[in-house]
Amino acid sequence: MRKFADRHIGPSDIEKSAMLAKIGVKSVDELINLTVPENIRLKHELNISEAFSENQYLNHISSLAAKNQVFKSYIGLGYNETIVPPVILRNILENPGWYTAYTPYQAEISQGRLEALLNFQTMVLDLTGMQLANASLLDESTAAAEAMIMFYNARERNDVKEGKNKFFVSDFCFPQTIDVIKGRAKHLDIEIVTGDPMTYQADTKVFGAIIQYPDALGRVRDIRGAVKKFKDSNIKVAVAADIMSLVLLEGPGKFGVDAVVGSTQRFGVPMGFGGPHAAYFATNEEYKRHIPGRIIGVSKDADGDIAFRMALQTREQHIKRDKATSNICTAQALLAVMAGMYTVYHGPQGMKEIAQTIHNGAASIHKAIENAGYTVLHKEYFDTLWIQTPVGVSTTKVREIAEANHINFRYINDTEFTLSVGEGTENSDIQDVVGVLAHAAGATATVEMIEGKISTELARTSPILTHEVFNKFHSETLMMRYIKLLENRDLSLVHSMIPLGSCTMKLNAVSELMPITMPAFANLHPFAPESQTIGMREAINTLASDLCEITGFHAMSMQPNSGANGEYAGLMVIKAFHEANGETHRNICLIPSSAHGTNPASAVMAGFTVVVTKCDEDGSINIEDLRQNAEKHKDNLGAVMITYPSTYGIFEPGIKEMIQIIHDNGGQVYMDGANMNAQVGLTNPGTIGADVCHLNLHKTFAIPHGGGGPGMGPIGVAKHLAPFLPGNPMVPSAGGEKAIYPVAGSPYGSALILLISYGYIKMLGAKGLKDSTEAAILGANYLKARLKDYYHVLFSGVNGTVAHEMIADCRGFKQTAGIEVEDIAKRLMDYNFHAPTVSFPVAGTLMIEPTESESKDELDRFCDALINIRKEIKAIEEGKADRENNVLKNAPHTAECMIYREWNYPYSPKEAAFPLDYLVKNKYWVSVRRVDNAYGDRNLICSCPSVSEYDTEAQKELV
Repeated sequence: MRKFADRHIGPSDIEKSAMLAKIGVKSVDELINLTVPENIRLKHELNISEAFSENQYLNHISSLAAKNQVFKSYIGLGYNETIVPPVILRNILENPGWYTAYTPYQAEISQGRLEALLNFQTMVLDLTGMQLANASLLDESTAAAEAMIMFYNARERNDVKEGKNKFFVSDFCFPQTIDVIKGRAKHLDIEIVTGDPMTYQADTKVFGAIIQYPDALGRVRDIRGAVKKFKDSNIKVAVAADIMSLVLLEGPGKFGVDAVVGSTQRFGVPMGFGGPHAAYFATNEEYKRHIPGRIIGVSKDADGDIAFRMALQTREQHIKRDKATSNICTAQALLAVMAGMYTVYHGPQGMKEIAQTIHNGAASIHKAIENAGYTVLHKEYFDTLWIQTPVGVSTTKVREIAEANHINFRYINDTEFTLSVGEGTENSDIQDVVGVLAHAAGATATVEMIEGKISTELARTSPILTHEVFNKFHSETLMMRYIKLLENRDLSLVHSMIPLGSCTMKLNAVSELMPITMPAFANLHPFAPESQTIGMREAINTLASDLCEITGFHAMSMQPNSGANGEYAGLMVIKAFHEANGETHRNICLIPSSAHGTNPASAVMAGFTVVVTKCDEDGSINIEDLRQNAEKHKDNLGAVMITYPSTYGIFEPGIKEMIQIIHDNGGQVYMDGANMNAQVGLTNPGTIGADVCHLNLHKTFAIPHGGGGPGMGPIGVAKHLAPFLPGNPMVPSAGGEKAIYPVAGSPYGSALILLISYGYIKMLGAKGLKDSTEAAILGANYLKARLKDYYHVLFSGVNGTVAHEMIADCRGFKQTAGIEVEDIAKRLMDYNFHAPTVSFPVAGTLMIEPTESESKDELDRFCDALINIRKEIKAIEEGKADRENNVLKNAPHTAECMIYREWNYPYSPKEAAFPLDYLVKNKYWVSVRRVDNAYGDRNLICSCPSVSEYDTEAQKELV
C-alpha cells in the first residue's frame, strides 16, 4: 500500500534524481546541507506519531467523531443550526474547483468567485440597507472591532484635537464581541465605556458606539431613538445585526447608522465549533477609503465588456505599512460564496419563508411555556427567548433535564436562561423543548404551532434580493449549472500549479478535508459543554501538541483565525509579558525593511512604535544596523519581527546572532511563520531562539485557501509567554492563566478546519513532514537551475541555493522591451498558469514557490512557459515584434476575441492562445480580457450590475 506521503509529494524518486542532477548536487542531503545553516538544524527526528494510511486516518477520525455528542443547540450568541443545501455542499464546499483557488489578485482568472462574492455583497447591502459592503471579514466579533477602528481613524481633525477617544459598547452585545473590542482598544488609546444604549447619556469624548440588534438576550428593541441620540451628538453608530433577522426586520441602514456588521453563518454554513464563517461589513460611501478588507467591484476589460475585480485592491498595508489602518489581508471568501449562493438558491421568497419559520418556532415555544409557568421577559424577538423559570425551579434543574434529553440552552443565572431557534429546528424539536421545560416545571404543556408577527414599527417594508440573480436559479438543475458556470471561469489547482511565492499553494488532500463535513464535527456549537465535545477537543489538543513539537515551542493557541490575526495575537502576548514584568515602556518593535506589510500594521495595532531596520543588497537583514537600533532603543525595546527563511527566500546564517542581539537588549523575538514550509523537520523557531511564532495553517499545513479564505494563524510560544495566551469569556479554559483578551469570537478560531491540518500531520508522520520540506526546497532550486539562463535570480544563500522559493528579476525588461512584470503575469494566463507573486517583496519581480506537491513534469511545464515568454520578450528586444502591440501587452486572450472579433494583431491566434503544444489538448480559456483597474476605482460599484448590462452567451445559456 502506498503511503500518504507518496500521494502528497509530487516528484518520484526517479524525478528527484533528475532534478538533483540539474541543480548539480548528488543527493537531497547535500542540497539541504548547502541551504539550511548547520547551527540551526534539528539533531533529532520529530516526535510525531507513526503515519496513518488514508484509510486508517479516516477510521481514526471517525472514532474521534463518535466521542462527540451533538445535542440540539439553542445557545445562540451568533451561532445557530442551519441547513446546507446539498447542491452547495457538493458543488462548492466539497469541490476543489472552488476551494483550491487563490485570492483573486489576478482578476482575469478569478471571474467566477468574483461574481459570487459580488452576489454576497449585494445580498448584504439589500438586507442591511447600507451603501457599501466588503467581501467578508473573519468573524462577527473582529468585524465589530474593525468598525470601532474605522470610526476612530475617520475622526474629524477637531475630534482628534479635542481628544475624542471613547467608544461605547452596549452591555447587551455578545460577550465574546465585547471582549474582542476591549482587547483591540487596549493599545490604541481608545477607552471603552459600556451601558444600556437606550438610557446611556454620552459625554463629549465619545466618538463611536455599537449596538447589538437583536441583542444578546434576544430582544428586538426599537433602537431608532438611541441611534438618533448618538447621531445628534456626532457619534458614529455601528449595529451588530443577525442578518437572518433582517429578512423580517428593517435594515439598520434605514435608521441612519454608519455601519452594520455581523455573521452570515446561518446562511448555509455549519457552526463548526466556531468557524469558519463569513462576517459581513457594510457601511456608507463616505467610508470607502477606510473600510477594512476587500471590496469586489465592477469594471470593464480591454474589449469594453463587464469584468469584476477587487476594487481599491492594492493591499494597503504593503503601501502604508506602519501607517495602515488595518492589518487585514485575508477574508472568508469560500464561506462568503456559500452564504451568497444560499440566498441565490432560496431567493427572496424562500428566505422569507425560512426567517418566518424560525420566528414561528420561537413564538410557538413562547406561547407553550408560558402555559407551563415560565415568563418570557420581552415582547419583541426574532428567534431568541429570554426566559425566567417558575418560582422554585432553578436553571440547574432545567439544565439537568435538558441535557438528559440532548438539549443545550444558554444559562444566565439561577433563574434565567435563553433559547435560540434555528433553521434546523423542526416541529418535533419544538415539542421536545416544550416537553423538557414542562417536565422541569412539573407541569404539562401542549404545543400549538402559531405564526409570529414582528412589530409593525420594526417590520421590514423595503424589498429584498430584487436583483435577477436572486430570482432565477431556484431549481437544483439551474443552480448546479450556475455554480459550474462560475467555477469554469476560475483557474485553480485543478488546472495547474499555482506558483505563488510565500503563499504555498500545495495539495489539499480529499482525505484531509472529508472530516469537516461529518455532522459530529460540523454541527458542534463553540460554547457547548466540554463533556459533549471530547473528540473535537482531543483532535485540537493533539494538533496543538504536534505543532509544539514541530515548532519547538511550549504552548499553542489555536484562536487566531488568520495569519495577520496571529501576528497581532503574538505581539499582544509579548505586550502582556512586558506589562506583567512592570515594563510597559517597552514599546519599540524593530522590523526589517523586507518584512511582509502586515508586520508593521500588526505591530501598530498592538501598540508598538515601529522602527525599520536595513537589509543588505543580497536581501539579508543588516545585522549591524539591527544591533545599532537594538542598542539605541534598549531601554524601550519590546520586540523584533523576523520572517525566516527571509522574505527573499533564503536562510540567513546570522539568525541566531540577530536573536541574541534582541534578547540582550530586553526584547522578545516574534517570528513570522509564513515560510514554515522550509523549516518543518529540518529546524524550527524554538531551536533558532524565537519566543513566539504564528503558523499559517492555510499554507504549510494544507488548509485550502478557498479563493481568499478561510485561514488559520495559531501562535506557538515559549514557556514564559504561555500564561498570556488569549482567552474567551464563554470558555475560560481556552486561554492561559493570565490570558489576554480574545482576538477572535470563538475560543479555537475557525475550529472546524483545524481537522485538515490535524489530518495532514497524522498522515504524513515525522518522516513525511521532513520529506515534504526537503521536496519543497528541491523544487525551488530546480526551478532556479532551469530558469537562471533566462531570468536573473535575485537572491540566493551563501552557497548559491534558495530555500523553498525564488525571486526572478523582471525589471530590466521594461527598458529593453517595454514589458512590465504585470504583462508577464497576464501572459502566463494564456499558458494556463496563475502568475507567481508579483512585485513582492521587490517591485518588478516574480516570487516563485513550487511546493512539494508538484511533479517534475508540472514544474517543467511551468518553466517551459516562462522560457517561451522570455523568447517572446526577446523578439520585442530584437525588433521582430512590435513594442506596443504584442502578445504580452495584449494578454490574456479570450476565445471570443479570436472567434467573434476582428483580429487586428500582428501575430496569429495560434501564437496568442496555443504558444506551446501542451495547450492544444488542455486549454483553460480566460473569460475576460485584461481588466481596467483604474476605471474600476474611478467608478466604484460594489453590487451586482443589472443583468441587462451583460451580453454574454454564458448568461443566455442559463435562461
